[in-house]
Amino acid sequence: MALGLAFILGLLFLAARLLRGMNGGRSFGGGPLKVVGGLAVGARERVVLVEIGDSWLVIGIAPGQIQTLHTMPKGEAPASVAEAKPFGQWLKQFVEHKNELI
Repeated sequence: MALGLAFILGLLFLAARLLRGMNGGRSFGGGPLKVVGGLAVGARERVVLVEIGDSWLVIGIAPGQIQTLHTMPKGEAPASVAEAKPFGQWLKQFVEHKNELI
């Protein structure tokens, strides 16, 4: 069983090396495109702020459809976005507050 597992892992490693060679050694996701932020506006719909060069694009994404909603010059992210607490910190603070009440 261990030999079979080692064989399968070797095949996966070999396939990854082959795919990297076919891609020219470049990693996926590189380049001038950067996602600045996003917001879910429905179960399967999102609005995403994308930075490309010196511009920001506001893009609406829905199943089977991507549409540019607005284009603007690159700027600073609003303070409310930059200072937003991650969910983990919010949950910890909520639990601590709840424990103080008990």
